[in-house]
Amino acid sequence: MDFFRDGGGFVFVVLMIAIFIAVAIIGAYMAAKRRKELQLWADSHGLMFDESHDYSFDSQYAQYDCFKQGDNRYAYNRLSGPWGNRQFLGFDYHYETHSTDSKGRRQTHHHHFSGVILSSECPLEPLFIRPESFFDKITEFFGWDDIDFESAEFSRKFYVKAQDKKWAYDVLHQRTMEFLLQSPKFNIQCSWNGILAWQNSTFSAAEFEAATKVLEGILDRLPEYLVRQQQESYHPGKGVS
Repeated sequence: MDFFRDGGGFVFVVLMIAIFIAVAIIGAYMAAKRRKELQLWADSHGLMFDESHDYSFDSQYAQYDCFKQGDNRYAYNRLSGPWGNRQFLGFDYHYETHSTDSKGRRQTHHHHFSGVILSSECPLEPLFIRPESFFDKITEFFGWDDIDFESAEFSRKFYVKAQDKKWAYDVLHQRTMEFLLQSPKFNIQCSWNGILAWQNSTFSAAEFEAATKVLEGILDRLPEYLVRQQQESYHPGKGVS
């Protein structure tokens, strides 16, 4: 009886090791396949592709909140170059968080997501847009509200924050709201010299393109009066006054 019990335990361990190895091999294969797809997509758009780890990415783009999470942060699978009259940067991003299980053992959790940054010739002001969640509806009940717009549908589907509400209304006018309602949904953040779109998952090549088109759509729909106002009020080294 002990023999079979011991033999069964050995078989179980071997099976678990085999499964672990199989998962690792499949994961490596899928990652290599995706890198090849991204390389082909980059080539088709005249972009550079670099799969190496960049540990300074979070400090280079510290104006974006999503790069401030966890530790052991780095960007990889970076795609960069001109995109029309703008500069394009696509990337995968990694960070780690930690927890302790019921036995006091420290566990490390690896998080990966993708994003796109497009440069903007028009100096921008802080603006954050993302799909509204169930949690947002709960916090709204307690008075922690976001910015509401004339479009009830847009206000219902998107969570928007800005230091200056007028800036949010100027950027998110009727045409831009309609565009975003019809587009794939991303988290979006503006900084003074660019705009970022990301999701909490890694992108396919098609999703990199979709995110870029969403950012282009926002920038291309900035009203002429707003672009002129921002360019006239921008002072290098001081931002927009």
